[in-house]
Amino acid sequence: MNDILDGLLDTVQEVDPVVRTLLAGLFIMLETSVLVGLVVPGDTVVLVAATAVGSPAEYFALVVTCIVGALGGGSIGFWIGRTIGPWLRASRVGRLIGEKHWVRAENFLDHRGGIAVFTSRFLPVLHSLTPLTVGMSTLRYRTFILWLAAASTIWSFLYVSVGSAAAGTYRELDGQVSWAAYLFVGIILAFLAVVWLVKKLLDRYSARFMARPGDGDARTRED
Repeated sequence: MNDILDGLLDTVQEVDPVVRTLLAGLFIMLETSVLVGLVVPGDTVVLVAATAVGSPAEYFALVVTCIVGALGGGSIGFWIGRTIGPWLRASRVGRLIGEKHWVRAENFLDHRGGIAVFTSRFLPVLHSLTPLTVGMSTLRYRTFILWLAAASTIWSFLYVSVGSAAAGTYRELDGQVSWAAYLFVGIILAFLAVVWLVKKLLDRYSARFMARPGDGDARTRED
């Protein structure tokens, strides 16, 4: 098992650190851009890239790049929503997403404003639809980007920290114990289990607001 993991980690580490970091940022940008985030596994890419972090400089470079990528992708989604959002929602692509998802994102934003932007960063489907929905709403770009920045910072530090810590722990123990690879897998699986639980809790929270329309003004928050 250790030999297999050695091969996988070495393959990732052989990629140039700059290329590796930029690819992670690109995937995060695509994940938070309009609709692309429904099919691009940005979290997986960041976890994999984080396993190759070899210094504090590489660690912070990856974190900052992920944050910038998320803000760039969110901004693209926002401005698309501001300009052609209604047309896109009514288009074939928009219909493939499903009107139900558009309405749920809209209702959540109407009720909770910036809090909905923050929460949606951690939820599937919503993390892609929310920037576009915000663009079609009354919420200002400044408010949107501040809430997104806060959520993206937490998200980036979490994923990069876990990926780099798991790989670092494995490398320290490799050669000393035969179960080092199992520990690596255990750390990743435990993290994914926590992520799944948090998403379930956030799903329950957001569902309270998604089923009913708000007041049509995302700048106001309703309980």
